[in-house]
Amino acid sequence: MKCGVEVTCLALAVSHVSVYVACVSHWLIIWLTSLSFLHAQERWLFFDNGKIRVGINLQAGGSMGWLSKSHSPDNLLNRYDHGRYVQQSFYGDADGSDWNGKPWRYNPVQGGSWKGLPAVVLEHHETPVDSYVKTQPMQWASGSLVKDMIMEQWLNLVGDQVHLRYRMTYTGSLAHKARHQEMPAVFVTPRCETLVFCEKATQQVVNKQPGPKNEYFHLQEPWMAWVDAQQEGMGVYCEGTDFLTAYRVRGGHKGDVSYAAPLRTLALTPGCILEYRVVLLLGKIDHMRKVFSELAKNPHSIHP
Repeated sequence: MKCGVEVTCLALAVSHVSVYVACVSHWLIIWLTSLSFLHAQERWLFFDNGKIRVGINLQAGGSMGWLSKSHSPDNLLNRYDHGRYVQQSFYGDADGSDWNGKPWRYNPVQGGSWKGLPAVVLEHHETPVDSYVKTQPMQWASGSLVKDMIMEQWLNLVGDQVHLRYRMTYTGSLAHKARHQEMPAVFVTPRCETLVFCEKATQQVVNKQPGPKNEYFHLQEPWMAWVDAQQEGMGVYCEGTDFLTAYRVRGGHKGDVSYAAPLRTLALTPGCILEYRVVLLLGKIDHMRKVFSELAKNPHSIHP
């Protein structure tokens, strides 16, 4: 649930770009390495299966920061800072850390810290249509390496869908209190300003435009979507989740974003291992709801 501080970028320095293209039939993977943006280096892996294009940044813990239609420059995801990727993030007890003047807590983040220090990728491998990343996360506020947690991410392109499986392993000795946990955090372009979901109270599909503070909603069906004025955008199928939080930041600057996260309430305790799966999908609401309904009926169709 991160809101970053606006940074105005005055120059773009690209030191070296190496591109590796591997084609299997119409499948495509493009690996861009050593791309420098001011002081922050980015290392992107792009996957394009002819229907959708997905990018993960190895300088942000392998988190997903790009989703568009095939070969399109129109990315629907927001990656304003290291907390804005589609990624794992967990919350524990207060630990004396400080987030820009705000007392904070144990908060390992897959992408990195609020000051832009990247998490450490321990292992990664990929094919033209899938990838695996193993990451040592960073503490969001302090920027210290979280040595008692490992995050893993499996990503598969399946037609016009992105299938993600996440695993978190906590080896710490401290038992934290139960808190809302993001499953996962999702940040999208601010032009997708309407949150759509099937509301539990009314059992109807509703449109919401949350304010700048976290608002909470109960789900009748395990999905949500951010859409634009044409009712088109990105949906998230959140298996086994019936609760979400959302907000929108609107200030006319680069930090503007639409955020939502499926939530579960759980405690980080010694030996805790948590796995969950989500599916991302582009399109119009009717199409997304139909696909998500089929996934609910056939959960074994979710890869890997």
